Amino acid sequence: RPQVLESGGGSVQAGGSLRLSCTATELSMTSMIMGWFRQLPGKEREVVATIKGDGATHRADSVKGRFAISRDDAANTLFLQMDNLKPEDAAVYYCAAACFQRGDEWFAIYWGQGTQVTVSS
Repeated sequence: RPQVLESGGGSVQAGGSLRLSCTATELSMTSMIMGWFRQLPGKEREVVATIKGDGATHRADSVKGRFAISRDDAANTLFLQMDNLKPEDAAVYYCAAACFQRGDEWFAIYWGQGTQVTVSS
């Protein structure tokens, strides 16, 4: 069955960088909107960045200039490069496939299990 799997989370000091990866099985990333979401402690899951099949990207205002979403089509792998991390970026990050938007909210059909990102000040 279709699945996505994240990797690359960990602990970093403020100002540092991490790169998250996401692989997909039985899903072609170029034929759907892929995305990264995160859930901060005590808060609802929120979209971080999305990438359409044609490569067009969208990022949340809170991460613009610091995070970048990209895709390796040959490897069917999604990335999230996170630079200049801040303590408020600490969250569980989720890879999602077949994302769609309803009004201002983003949803997805397929979700990874999540990977923890910890940022110390």
